[in-house]
Amino acid sequence: MSLRSSVAAGVGHLSYSVLHGIFNRGSSLPGLVALKLDPDILYHYKDRYDFVIVGGTNGKTTATALAVQTLKQKYPDVLYNPTGSNMKRGIATIFVTAPKPKKKGLAVLEVDEANIVRIVKYFKPKAFVLTNLFRDQLDRYSELYATWDRMLEGVRMAPKATIIANADDPIFNSVDLPNPRIWYGFNDQPMGDLEAPSNTDGVVCPKCHHIIHYGFITYGGLGAYFCPNCGHKRPKLDYEVTTVERMTSADSVVKFDGNEFKIPVGGAYNIYNALAAYSLARFMGVNSSSIKNAFVESPEIFGRQEKVQIGDKEMVIIMVKNQIGVDTVLDMIKTDKEPFSFAFLLTALPADGEDTSWIWDCNFETLKGHNIPYYLVGAANYKDAATRFKFGGFKGVNVEPDPAKLIDRIKEIPTKRMYVVTCYTAMRQLRKALAEQKLIDGGME
Repeated sequence: MSLRSSVAAGVGHLSYSVLHGIFNRGSSLPGLVALKLDPDILYHYKDRYDFVIVGGTNGKTTATALAVQTLKQKYPDVLYNPTGSNMKRGIATIFVTAPKPKKKGLAVLEVDEANIVRIVKYFKPKAFVLTNLFRDQLDRYSELYATWDRMLEGVRMAPKATIIANADDPIFNSVDLPNPRIWYGFNDQPMGDLEAPSNTDGVVCPKCHHIIHYGFITYGGLGAYFCPNCGHKRPKLDYEVTTVERMTSADSVVKFDGNEFKIPVGGAYNIYNALAAYSLARFMGVNSSSIKNAFVESPEIFGRQEKVQIGDKEMVIIMVKNQIGVDTVLDMIKTDKEPFSFAFLLTALPADGEDTSWIWDCNFETLKGHNIPYYLVGAANYKDAATRFKFGGFKGVNVEPDPAKLIDRIKEIPTKRMYVVTCYTAMRQLRKALAEQKLIDGGME
């Protein structure tokens, strides 16, 4: 390292020690400090690690965490961003705060879609793992194809990197690239001829803009797609879900390529995340039995079906950021056989996306058939959420503007469990309060 880079890394590390030691924080500010002193500090880590970049709209944090757990079965030094701080400053933080590996390490980086090009500028990855593309934070990303173009700009800078992509998303196979490809997806259902609902993301073929058809649909616009007009279709799968044996709100038992795995988080969307992790691990030389052990041992991921015990009540925190995320979470929690309460926390700061209109596309009304005795909306934009629930026909919805006070509110619920579906900023505020009351370890760490 140059003297300038060494000073930048040192100051960044010192700021992390203070923030982490005193405030249980420090997921991005240390990197920002280091980047102010040396804007190109990331360049100096390119020879210390092999790199994998995980990108897409939903599932990046969970897919990354599961992938890291599997890769630790083979690689002793795996660096990643566990808090989901996935912009340049957050990624700089993990490097300036990590000890220097004794030999070449492996870095698995969750990267914000718009930031892939800024990260690939400094080091070329061995692989890109692509989860899905949905409408998300339109004030930041614009529409689907604009987001895909931004991602492609970064991918094209690393033409030798293997692309490990969700084959069930029609957009990922819409552009010819020189990169080697590995495709993963579901193959557990009989084929038919279906069309997705009209409000679905990617309802038209990304090549000819004809209405796209499906042999089957997993959720949203994902599935065994084919275009009857131009012939665009799902590629042959390299790794696949062959059977879903059980899927609950807490976990799933599935078969990948005929081998059984228990996934420690619930919902179809997390089967995709586990399959992405499995596909990367196989590409990196980890065998199936080691992956199976890794999934069983996988720790809870903050804010992603994170369970917190508060007296005799259980709070399950699930972070969302767009319509498809909410709808898949609703489908997941409705599989819970036990009575539960429901809270929705809405914030609209830059980290969340400043436009809240997406909540009107969410299918909250599907909860009505589940006999839920207690509803709550909260956080800074609770008025928008309350209006949405009012027009959805919900009666007697409770309101709590302060996420921290939800800890006291949960004591009054008539059920043993409450699902808290929350935007990113509200989730941070809630976890900070939980940490201060010693209900969890650390705020965002």
